[in-house]
Amino acid sequence: MENMVFVKDLVLPSELLEAADKAVKEGKVISRSELIARALRRELAAMKRPEIDAELAEMLKDPEYHTQVLQMEAEFATAAFSALLFDSQTV
Repeated sequence: MENMVFVKDLVLPSELLEAADKAVKEGKVISRSELIARALRRELAAMKRPEIDAELAEMLKDPEYHTQVLQMEAEFATAAFSALLFDSQTV
């Protein structure tokens, strides 16, 4: 279980609080806290995406990365062909 921390002075617009309470009442979430935690996780992940995209863009410039990808593709191609042959024999 996660460590939980009580946040005393959380200030929200009234329409968000009303919408959160409605979601709880309708059984869409267990509690306001759950909804806020979900929203924070989603927003923090969205903030991290550009950083991950930048790292992936750098990988595309790396010749060693391309060598590794080609090697993995060759290994998977052999495995995929073997699986195809096995599958066609079992039908």
